[in-house]
Amino acid sequence: MTPARLVASFGGCGFSPVAPGTVGSLAALVCGLLFLPHPLVLGAAILLCCVAGYAATLKVSGGEDYQWIVIDEVAGMWIAMAPLAFGPHPVDPSRPDRIDVLWLLLAFALFRLFDITKPGPVGWFDRRHDAAGIMGDDIVAGLIAAAIMTAARILIVLA
Repeated sequence: MTPARLVASFGGCGFSPVAPGTVGSLAALVCGLLFLPHPLVLGAAILLCCVAGYAATLKVSGGEDYQWIVIDEVAGMWIAMAPLAFGPHPVDPSRPDRIDVLWLLLAFALFRLFDITKPGPVGWFDRRHDAAGIMGDDIVAGLIAAAIMTAARILIVLA
């Protein structure tokens, strides 16, 4: 396997015979748990994922969004999780055994909802049929999910 295929498939997660996008998103969620207590690390991971993902996708896709390319789901999922790195942590660094699963499930569900239904700008990127479109639709889906997560967390704090 070439390095570009390894990156694009997120270490092979994209070669799952069933629901590779969902498998990639779940793998991203699990890996993202390591970054949540460290917002700067999460930000750096998101940036690296977007840059490396774009480069790998550009190299292997030829403009075709193959199901095994899931690095875009990883970037989008980490962006959707980003609001959880601030404020009350779903992963308490002093108690790594305690995870607020509901926030994580909401981030996952919102990201997958927008990734699958492709509303507005998500759909626009999806129709591009190039590396920017492959990465862009999931990045935008992650941004929309992150905005909703942020609003929900603010509303809960104000309530």
